[in-house]
Amino acid sequence: MQSTTTIREQLDLYLREHHMTINRFADISKVNSGTLSNIINGNRPISMQQLDRITAGMKLSEGYFYEIYIEECIFHVVPNWRRLGVFLQRCAELNKLKCLEQAVNLSLDSNSYITQLFDTAEGFYKDGKDEAAILIYKCLAEIERYQHSERLALCQYRLFTLRLSNDLDSNLLAVVQFEPFIDRLDEDYQLDALGNLINVNLTLNSWEKVDELAEKMINKAMVQYRLYLKTNKNNINTKRPLIVYILYGYLIRSKVSSEFGDYIKALEYVELYFNPIWIVNPNNDELLYIRQYNEWGKLNLYLYQLMSGNVEVLDDYIECVAAVDDEIFQALCDIVITANKQKLDIDHIIERFSEHIVYREFRNLTGKYNNQVILNRYTRLLVELGIYYIHSKNYDRGLSYIVDSMSSSLRIKSDKGILRCMGLFEQFRHQASEETKERYAELMSQVQKLSVFAWSPIV
Repeated sequence: MQSTTTIREQLDLYLREHHMTINRFADISKVNSGTLSNIINGNRPISMQQLDRITAGMKLSEGYFYEIYIEECIFHVVPNWRRLGVFLQRCAELNKLKCLEQAVNLSLDSNSYITQLFDTAEGFYKDGKDEAAILIYKCLAEIERYQHSERLALCQYRLFTLRLSNDLDSNLLAVVQFEPFIDRLDEDYQLDALGNLINVNLTLNSWEKVDELAEKMINKAMVQYRLYLKTNKNNINTKRPLIVYILYGYLIRSKVSSEFGDYIKALEYVELYFNPIWIVNPNNDELLYIRQYNEWGKLNLYLYQLMSGNVEVLDDYIECVAAVDDEIFQALCDIVITANKQKLDIDHIIERFSEHIVYREFRNLTGKYNNQVILNRYTRLLVELGIYYIHSKNYDRGLSYIVDSMSSSLRIKSDKGILRCMGLFEQFRHQASEETKERYAELMSQVQKLSVFAWSPIV
């Protein structure tokens, strides 16, 4: 039917083919007969409501005429945001993303609708219409790429958060594209943006960058917190209380210090969030966060002592961990890493917490853990368990965990994780069962399809 040029011509043809009067079709479509007559005669444009009713009356699928509608009723008539805005909303509702993108691109030719388009994208973002929001943000970012505006920075921030996934490669690209814009953001968004950048860089093991961002977040939040203490008024509107960004910054810097083997400095940072005497007259909301960071601080005081070689604290650490169910997974990963470095026997600990060696959502007192961070930790836990059992001469069990970690590394596209698992498996291949070898071979067929390995033959 769409071979006919215009919507009104197709409507006119439908009426003639079905021997139907305008009055009869008006009853079916719920569109006034006079309005239908004017539409067919080309005397008035079609509103979105009328278009949807006409489409339903002709027994066609929703959005059937949208491609024609863009040219016929939006851009070949006097510009009308009310009509365009409703059209974009309907495209988002029906997932007609190509139509939405075409309409947005055409509307940007005059630059007259930039503000309205941005507001529409924000509405889509808040309503969870992510793909529609991404299309508009991308168009706006392109048209304003030479501007140093807060709106451009916010578009880039929205694109950054919407692009994040379990794919480490795409997350790295998202970080690279967004980071230059962070200082252009309105202050209301900067602290949360820094927190998001920290979380992504944690999964990428970019420890120096993580530390740099954490220090920046602490400094910015502390300036605002001191100003708040002086004026008793928040000057920025953040998702969480200001103290949270400072506490999280200290927690992250303690983590980074431990990764670099500086456990003395790590313990110094722990004290700053475990016992935050710098917080003045906390309210009930702030007290909840203080309680959470106190809990983490208690665990990490034991952990960093253990990592520094003080194995006497292991039993106390285990009992402390066991009392907080959603912390067991995180702690188990650290315990296995430490056991591998210090050649500790932790069979009894793994046995006790075996049901926690799973990937799932974990929560704490103030919300849920970042999904990308947990998946990255799960991948690390599996490979560390594999190394532990290989060291214990339990080769097939260890290699089975190595294959599990390789599967998880493929899921998140961690090149480093894949290569590490490949190296470990090939080193001990002769100790693997036939079943484990078959699983490994299946994963290798997937590895060969990855462009990063396309240059090298797989043995």
